Amino acid sequence: MINRILQEERENKILSRYACKSSDTRGRNIEENPCDLRTAFQRDRDRIVHSKAFRRLMHKTQVFISPEGDHYRTRLTHTIEVSQIARTIARALNLNEDLTEAIACGHDLGHTPFGHNGEQVLNRLVKKGFKHNIQSLRVVDVLESYNGRRGMNLTFEVRDGITNHTGSVMPVTLEGQIVKTSDRIAYINHDIDDAIRSGLLKADDIPSEYREVLGNTKSERINFLVQDMIANSWEKDHIEQSRQAVELMNGLRSFLFKNVYTSDKVVKESHANKVENIITSLFEYYMAKPNNLPEDMKLLTKDYELEEVVKDYIAGMTDRYAFYKYNELYGLNEWKIG
Repeated sequence: MINRILQEERENKILSRYACKSSDTRGRNIEENPCDLRTAFQRDRDRIVHSKAFRRLMHKTQVFISPEGDHYRTRLTHTIEVSQIARTIARALNLNEDLTEAIACGHDLGHTPFGHNGEQVLNRLVKKGFKHNIQSLRVVDVLESYNGRRGMNLTFEVRDGITNHTGSVMPVTLEGQIVKTSDRIAYINHDIDDAIRSGLLKADDIPSEYREVLGNTKSERINFLVQDMIANSWEKDHIEQSRQAVELMNGLRSFLFKNVYTSDKVVKESHANKVENIITSLFEYYMAKPNNLPEDMKLLTKDYELEEVVKDYIAGMTDRYAFYKYNELYGLNEWKIG
């Protein structure tokens, strides 16, 4: 039987000197007995994957709000794509694949319903602002539970990777750094794919300077960026891309903002005004009537300010549950856009 001890010995013997080994974890906030079979990072991954927050990603918008569009990405499919890209890179660099997967699976748990529109609305409503990476950490530290106690009690390395998967601070592990860049590789390429599927873009609309280097398909673009990252990070104490790859990714991201994210079609299909109305109305309702919060949320108000708990409740909603609660409370049907 391959138990935890044998796996840890294998990691110490085989993995790169720059890998974060399970036996070297900085540990958990609350000490607990190790699992007989799984390493610490495998255990973290399993806690995340079995959480309610992870399952809810299935019904949270990535870019396109389309309840009838079966092939558009959701937060869950995005998370899976990030995980696969990151694991491929970690494996090729002989780093810790389990830690990489755990961070990838948890990185977007704090995203709101309705994609970035929802995040922007909550950021305006909440006095302290709203950032999905900080909310993801709050999900694993406070909002989810494990063994009857609040929080998943994840390892430091996984929590660090989740918190710093976006923003200017670099994760302390190479595995976390891989997820940070893999997230961008994934969303840039699958957002192009979804935009082409929606008819918003044609493949030939992507400027030739990107197609000539990266290729004409999603697979070719991802393969180029993954290979570049592996080649430029091999046997280094940090993860990096070539200057060419960084410039190409930044250029594609700017192209997407101009032609997809802020385009009239996406703005119309995202129903930004209705999203703002739904989230603002729900926020104001529960701030005025906290006794109508679910019981588990009401319990949190003993330790946290009401505004933070209301934010937690709304951020945790799926798109369809936010519609449902809004319709239930106000007797309207905002999904029938007309």
